[in-house]
Amino acid sequence: MRKLTTLLFCSFLTFNLYSQTDQNIYDIIDSISAKRIEKDITKLANFGTRHTLSDTISNTRGIGAARRWIKSEFENISRNCNNCLDVYYQKDLVTKGTNKRILRDVWVVNVVAVQKGTKNPNNYIIMSGDIDSRVSDPNNFTDDAPGANDNASGIAGTIEAARVLSKYKFENSIIYLGLSGEEQGLFGGKGFANFAKNNNWNIIGVINNDMIGNIKGVDSVIDNRTFRIFSEPTPPTETERQRRSRRFYGGEVDGISRQLARYIHKTTKTYMPEMNPKMIYRLDRFGRGGHHRPFNDIGFAGVRIMEAHENYTQQHQDIRTENGIEYGDKLKFVNFDYAKKLTAVNAINLASIASAPTAPKNVSIGGIVEASVKLKWDKVEGAKGYKIYWRDTTSPTWDHSRYVNNLNEFTLDGIVIDNYFFGVAAIGKNGYESLITFPSKIIRK
Repeated sequence: MRKLTTLLFCSFLTFNLYSQTDQNIYDIIDSISAKRIEKDITKLANFGTRHTLSDTISNTRGIGAARRWIKSEFENISRNCNNCLDVYYQKDLVTKGTNKRILRDVWVVNVVAVQKGTKNPNNYIIMSGDIDSRVSDPNNFTDDAPGANDNASGIAGTIEAARVLSKYKFENSIIYLGLSGEEQGLFGGKGFANFAKNNNWNIIGVINNDMIGNIKGVDSVIDNRTFRIFSEPTPPTETERQRRSRRFYGGEVDGISRQLARYIHKTTKTYMPEMNPKMIYRLDRFGRGGHHRPFNDIGFAGVRIMEAHENYTQQHQDIRTENGIEYGDKLKFVNFDYAKKLTAVNAINLASIASAPTAPKNVSIGGIVEASVKLKWDKVEGAKGYKIYWRDTTSPTWDHSRYVNNLNEFTLDGIVIDNYFFGVAAIGKNGYESLITFPSKIIRK
């Protein structure tokens, strides 16, 4: 809180000096409040149901009341930071019969809060949570579906991240996003992903939070430190030529979403060593989906952050007691301290990515039948240098690195290209680091 005390007097604190970088991140962690998250989850659960097809007129029940309250919270945050957030609805009409869960025409309405970057306002890093909830029958839009963990926890974390990070300025823009229509077919994510694409936004990545408040799993494991990061291996938008190239040169687990997952893993281990981030090499849970997927579908990097151990008796269930088991996604089952930790994980990664330069483009690599590896890349505006990473081909994380000055090519001597994977990140003058870019081109003699 030391930096934030100064912050209150000067309105904003810009991420700048190298010696201050680490402390800024720690201040953000310390500023996340479990009590505020609990209050917000309670408020959301008390709307009764937030089903996408539920009441939109009432001020106390249904998804309409919920989204209006979320928007008002973002507006309050904005007023407290001198109108630093652009807050609005983004919506799409989904027509009856689009699938079996769309029983009538319905507006799927997302709540958006944009914190514009000071240097690269068209570069966006997104934190999202889902607004809607459901019971056992996905088409039951009248019975109580408090959705305390799924997914009031994710949207409460998104609101809390906005409260804390809005006190800072960043070079890139941050979007705090409440998505609707998830339980009916990921419609909110589809709508907003296309909205971003149509506006030619450069989406650095999407961190989707879906269930971040449960510590006791259906497998009887209790764990308040581990969380999962789901990411797809490569984008579905890659071309046939890119697929053929990958077969010969590698990169099967090095798509843009996987690099985002590794970045989150590294940042968390650096600043929150008590946490155990677990990268899951899957798009999502087995046979299931989340709101990062629509962004992946059109070529944006996106991951899902969630608890390590789900409890299916408290997920997508009618509220009841059956054979001695209490079913339903109730407030009493949410661990607010754990939700605070995962909110902090999001906040420090948003802050780091929003403070970093753009990732290098056109990274190429060579070294066939040589005892050295050559890398080239386009220089990044605002970068003071670059970091070359490499790792064993079986390692999930980037284990070795070499910093180089403001160059656009470098040769690593004494390393055989066959035994490692390589990547390049840009380092800003403030010390913050971009996501790593995996080579996409081959250097031939």
